[in-house]
Amino acid sequence: MGLLPLTYTRPKYVPQESFSGVSIATTDDGGSDKEISPRSDVSVRSGQSGQSGIPDSLTFDRIMNGGTCPPMTLRDFMNYLVYIEHSAENLQFFLWYKDYCRRFEAIPASEKALAPEWTLAMHEDTVAKIRKGTADKRRPEVDVAQQIFKGSDFDKQAGEAFSPPSHLHVADHQPLRTPPDSRHSEQTTCYAPSSSGTTDYKAQASDAFHSAGATQPFTIQPFRDEINRVIATYIMYSSPRQLNLSSWEQKATVQALSQTTHPTALRDLVKSVESSLRGQSHPNFVRWSICNGNPARVTFARGLGLFLIVAGFAMAVVLTLSSLGRGYRAFAALAWVLGISTLVAAWKGMCVVLHGLHHRHIRPWELFEQDDASMAEEEEKLSKESFESFGSSNSYEDEPWVVKYQKRNVVRKIFDREIWVQEPALRQIQDTIFVQALLSGALGGGLLTLVFVLVPGPKLF
Repeated sequence: MGLLPLTYTRPKYVPQESFSGVSIATTDDGGSDKEISPRSDVSVRSGQSGQSGIPDSLTFDRIMNGGTCPPMTLRDFMNYLVYIEHSAENLQFFLWYKDYCRRFEAIPASEKALAPEWTLAMHEDTVAKIRKGTADKRRPEVDVAQQIFKGSDFDKQAGEAFSPPSHLHVADHQPLRTPPDSRHSEQTTCYAPSSSGTTDYKAQASDAFHSAGATQPFTIQPFRDEINRVIATYIMYSSPRQLNLSSWEQKATVQALSQTTHPTALRDLVKSVESSLRGQSHPNFVRWSICNGNPARVTFARGLGLFLIVAGFAMAVVLTLSSLGRGYRAFAALAWVLGISTLVAAWKGMCVVLHGLHHRHIRPWELFEQDDASMAEEEEKLSKESFESFGSSNSYEDEPWVVKYQKRNVVRKIFDREIWVQEPALRQIQDTIFVQALLSGALGGGLLTLVFVLVPGPKLF
């Protein structure tokens, strides 16, 4: 494969705050409401195109359909979400939903009739009732205060005292801020399990329906038991794989699922999850995969580049002050070209030595699979669990490789085991960055050499 245009740039890192494009309104129960802006749709479209530094052969759909090679496969994407971004629940839920839609379409028409479609009008009506109920809970406190102080000097102060603070309104000062991850929040919502893990998913789902003000669903609907497990695993507060949802999204989804098990009941929830995967996780995964060295190796490469640049300056200064001819000063160009090239490549996460072999460092969670057969079996089991739709949380702190890698000394990390990069599109990106680094080194080294060659020497020795 040839090179990409020399103006190519890596996908920019997409932080969660800048991606979501939502405005927040805190509800009376401690939750937060968010209104999705058109930015979400833009994010979904951007994940499908070859723009923003992602070639067509590495698009989100290509990875999901198994059309890529290591280290850009679906399993690599899942590992990235588990170990790096810590948001694997989005991909796990998305994969389950795609499979659920396929299985739902395969059931007989008589069973489908038991689970009618959840229309957009139904969804909007449910959301409107939730927002109205939230507003009605606030209004009585304001009305009582106004009646007590009506006509007095405290009339205006009372209205201001009982009115919601400015930071609770939808027009927040940070309209692109996403709601905080509820797993790391101390707030409570109506979706907390009734006890600390002692009840099964059916009882937890029943509590969720009751707390959301929804009627208990019909058990004869197709896949009702599976939907209850989805609520207990992904939607309830403090669930093992809780999605990052606002309060009204939780309520609206639970009320929809209390009425039907049709896939359309999860339409808006899936749209939000898919938008996050396409617009945030996927570009960040491509950017992270371009780095062929671990953090220790990249830091070492940056230090080496800086050392070569300083060595080039030292050589140039000595030769300039000496009585040698000006032509000898050009020897410093070698150190400058190598140093600048190494530094530019390392600044983009690449080691030029590894790239010369088209190699990459083996990931820390892959390092010890070949050392111990029992550990390899354990790692394989944990890897399979990450693709299971229902299971424990995505915590990896107790996995065997964590302690072993922490005890590994820095020198071993710098010169860790390597493996060939199989994905052609990724090698093409790395080749382009390597050429860009060489050109930057040649340009920078040439300019510095020209300056020192033109400077007259005092011939001190």
